[in-house]
Amino acid sequence: MRGHPVGELFDATFHVPNGGHRNKKTASDLKRQGVKAGVSDLPVRQARGGWFSLYLEFKATPPKDAPLADSQFKWLEDSEYEGYCAVLALGLEEAKAVLREYASWPRTQITGERLALESGTEWRKG
Repeated sequence: MRGHPVGELFDATFHVPNGGHRNKKTASDLKRQGVKAGVSDLPVRQARGGWFSLYLEFKATPPKDAPLADSQFKWLEDSEYEGYCAVLALGLEEAKAVLREYASWPRTQITGERLALESGTEWRKG
């Protein structure tokens, strides 16, 4: 997708490997590390169209389709409430269309002062 409008989102897009089957120990370890059920498959860490970022949930088209799990619905619903663009895409073509449309939107502009945390280690100084 590099070289296309969606290519602009490439460096800001990542996959959340929440799915798949794991043994109990690995599943337990991942849960302790913060893995959560329902988190969308593809976050795009770029604010566009007035949204903070995009959460894209993929589902296959028939005959390999599956319903949206309750935890996935809740993640999308809560994300939208918090100011994130939350989208369900059925199949690869719909997912590509979503990404093309999101990439076409103007970057979200931050207005006003931002608060700065006093806690944490300063990473900007190198």
